[in-house]
Amino acid sequence: MKLTTIIGAAALGLAFGAQGARAQEDIVIAVAGPITGQLATIGDQFKTGAQAAADAINAAGGVNGRQIKLSIQDDVCDPKQAVSVANRIVAEGIKFIDGHACSGSSIPASAVYAEAGVLMMSPASSNPVLTDAAAESGWPTIMRLYTRDDAQGAFIGPWIAEKYKDKNVVILHDKSAYGQGVADAVKATMNTSGLNEVMYEGINAGDKDYSALVTKMKELKADVVYFGGYHPEAGLILRQSAEQGFKFQLIMPDSIASPEFWQVAGPAGEGTMFVFPSDPQSKPEAKEAVEKIKASGFVPEGFTLFSYAVVQAVAQGIERAGTDDPMKVAEALKNGEPISTVVGQITFDEKGDIKDATYDINQWHDGQYAPIKP
Repeated sequence: MKLTTIIGAAALGLAFGAQGARAQEDIVIAVAGPITGQLATIGDQFKTGAQAAADAINAAGGVNGRQIKLSIQDDVCDPKQAVSVANRIVAEGIKFIDGHACSGSSIPASAVYAEAGVLMMSPASSNPVLTDAAAESGWPTIMRLYTRDDAQGAFIGPWIAEKYKDKNVVILHDKSAYGQGVADAVKATMNTSGLNEVMYEGINAGDKDYSALVTKMKELKADVVYFGGYHPEAGLILRQSAEQGFKFQLIMPDSIASPEFWQVAGPAGEGTMFVFPSDPQSKPEAKEAVEKIKASGFVPEGFTLFSYAVVQAVAQGIERAGTDDPMKVAEALKNGEPISTVVGQITFDEKGDIKDATYDINQWHDGQYAPIKP
């Protein structure tokens, strides 16, 4: 072999080695959620928030000099696909996950992450089982930077019981871990506060015809409907109710903080209420991030800023722990000291849940929503 060829091969090897070293220095965070499918708007929120956070952190010098890179993973909010995605993430050697979105995906995926000892932090999953089961199983790397259904139920259930104490209330859910979980939490606290529902029923997500359900609620003279589910079904139920000349007050959890709700419901969605953590866009800590995201043509509503905050939490956890070992990062994040995020100062409890969550009741009007006074 000629000397020039040997030198060239060595130089090429060194170049590839340098590229590998640089790649190794990156902190890779997987963003896992419904990138496609009916709930793709949530995936858009996840991606936009995470990328904005990574860009801001990288522009400020990164995490101990290391850059953050994202790996976008699509689970379509399907439990089986979520497990496949989780196994792929682990196989790729990724140590940190910003996700998943739907509780039905997060719960089964969490077992994969826990076994691999990687850190999963959901910016949207609210079913208590996620962190309760992790705590019972001794899985320290399963966390959530979002609120729990039982906390949301404790907030809105008594309010419904007081405000609608002489009304006929129906409780519906879509049979998912998220939808039924939050509906059951609201039902429990509403019942404890002295108001019982006239109907409790699960619907089949993905159906297109809810006319029989609407007729049943109409016969019961329902005044208020609490629905644990997502915007496609909520919008259809409202539209089909309007077609029957039937009007009721719809109250939902956080899933309809998306313009797609109005696109499905149209004018039938007027007055719909939903519970959401106190508006992160209005927090002073979020001002710069909100302005930059809006300048890109995206409105950072829904779970956008919570996904942003997960990336911030991972970065601060690594800095606090002095290592990117997920176990040590999780331990550092749970040490009782708050971390600074776009959704405010966050403190995690021993289970990996956030402490002292607060809520707003929002109402849709003419295609937009805003907090109202309870």
